[in-house]
Order: sequence, then structure tokens, then C-alpha cells
Amino acid sequence: MPSSAAPSAPPPLADLLHGLAVVRIPLRVRFRGVTEREVALVRGPLGWGEFGPFLEYGPRESSRWLASAIEAAYAGWPPPVRDSVPVNATVPAVAAAEVAGVLARFPGCTTAKVKVAESGQGMGDDLDRVAAVREVLGPDGRIRVDANGGWDVADAQRALGALAAYRLEYAEQPCADVADLARVRVALARNGIDVPIAADESIRKAADPLRVAREGAADLIVIKVAPLGGVRRALEIVAECGLPAVVSSALDTSVGMAAGVALAAALPELPWACGLGTVALLEGDVVAEPVAQVGGALAVAALPSVDEALLARWAAGPERTAWWADRLSAAYAHLTH
Repeated sequence: MPSSAAPSAPPPLADLLHGLAVVRIPLRVRFRGVTEREVALVRGPLGWGEFGPFLEYGPRESSRWLASAIEAAYAGWPPPVRDSVPVNATVPAVAAAEVAGVLARFPGCTTAKVKVAESGQGMGDDLDRVAAVREVLGPDGRIRVDANGGWDVADAQRALGALAAYRLEYAEQPCADVADLARVRVALARNGIDVPIAADESIRKAADPLRVAREGAADLIVIKVAPLGGVRRALEIVAECGLPAVVSSALDTSVGMAAGVALAAALPELPWACGLGTVALLEGDVVAEPVAQVGGALAVAALPSVDEALLARWAAGPERTAWWADRLSAAYAHLTH
């Protein structure tokens, strides 16, 4: 795993566009309203980097995803301090009856992150889903919930008060606003509800990712490599926040997932399992040997080699490639100004 410093200037745009490959891979189960994952891959001297900002990211925000892809393909990552990374299972907002089947895709994982506050569902759905996870994992399994900012303060208090019966490890982004996160955290403590608060969107989508720490809005932070601009920048943000961190993914292929593993491997401390097992939610991949957990952990390895036949198998077509080329170019403009 190369440890050279990040490039001081981005490579020429023409170089990035010349090696652009766009893939579209179906998901095994609907996840946050998504049924397929489309990303662009860029080729550099060290291999491939992944550029896959979701649709809600504009050019400025997307430029951080591009910086992360460039880091992977052109600079490599800092050296690891561990050779394996514990990972959690990820349970989308499925019906309780489907939970066992989802967890079966994550053999060996003893921690599960469960999606809650899904649009069109209610608290009863969340309680049933978390109860099913607890039943499968048993009394010693660890459960965390992720609301993706879907509750207001009152709903978060009610929901987490009820879900606390299942002994939650933490609740990720119960509210969208940083001030509301702080209110929920204080209210839970005041009522004797022991559910730590984690910030995700308030870190990766914020102009000021350190506000969470300044305002006492979270007990820990969830970090994703691509939205923060790469492994090095993510490490800086963790150090500046001064809060414990858990690494998560953004429905990456194995190319993007390798960057998440590199970040988790380079953190000085890693007290929790990481959300880096979501390749299991994809129907396919761009590498012959996907980044897959064994016994609840991922081995730390070099950037995986992309299989040209799989690139062709999952190719999104010329129209989508052109769309991603335009998006990459718009993001690139913010890297150079």
C-alpha cells in the first residue's frame, strides 16, 4: 500500500476522462430507495479510484469524492497500523421477516447497523426490524441504528426511548441538524436513556465538519472516505474533532471499499466495527475477488485489480458515461479554483 504524499495538484482533466469507466450494478435489496449503484472509475498510475457521489451532491461537494478517487489512483494511502478491520452487517429498511436473510449475507458479523426512520414506514416497523435483528444476533450481538436524519427532536426521543430496550450500541444521525443532535443527546441523558449519538451526515456533508464536536452534538463520528476528500483528509478531520470514529461506506464497489479499509486501517484507534461490508449488498463487482469479510473482519490489502471483463459486464453505456464525464468535469473545476 503506497504511502507517498498526496499530489500537490490534480492530474490533467483529460487524463481522468481518458481512463473513465462507468458501471451500473444492481443491489440485492432496496437500500435507502436505491435499487442499483452507478459509479465512475478513474485509472491512474497506481490503479483505479472510485468517483460515485450520490445525486444530491452538487459539483463542489462532489469535488471531494473526486479528490478521494485521485488519491487512490495517483498517490496511494498512508501506511496501516493494523492488518484487519472488524466490520458490521448492514440491514436496510426491510420487513422483519427478511432480516434473517439479509444477515445471512454477513457471516461472522456480530454487529449490525439497522436502517430506521424510512420514509413511508412507522416506529412499529423500526421496532419489529430491530427486534428481529436482536433475535438473530442473540443477547451478545451489537446493534446500532441509523436514521439518516429522518426524525425531528421529539420523534427521535420517542423512537430511541423505545429502541433502547434492545440495548443499542449507538444511534447514527437521528436528526438532520447539528443543534437538534445536541438537544436529543441532552434529552436522552436527562431521561436516563443510555444511547450514544453518532454524527454522519453532519460530518460528511457539512461545510464545517468540526461543528459537531464544538457543540457537543455527538459521542462519536461516522466517517466516509469519499465525501471527506480521501484517506488523508479524513484522518485530519478525526484528529481535529477529537471524537472516537467508526468508518463507513457509500455503497462502494471493491475499488471504493478499499479506500474505506485503508482509512480504518490507518486510524490510531478503532473501537467499533466498521460499516465496510456493503459489497455484500451488490449483485456484482468490478474485481474478480471482491473485498469480502471473513469471520466479521476485512483483511487490509493493496488496491484491488479491476477486471476488464467485469467492467464490460456492468458497463452503464455511452450515454451514462457522458453524463458522468460532465459531472466529473464540473467537480474538477472546484479542485483547481
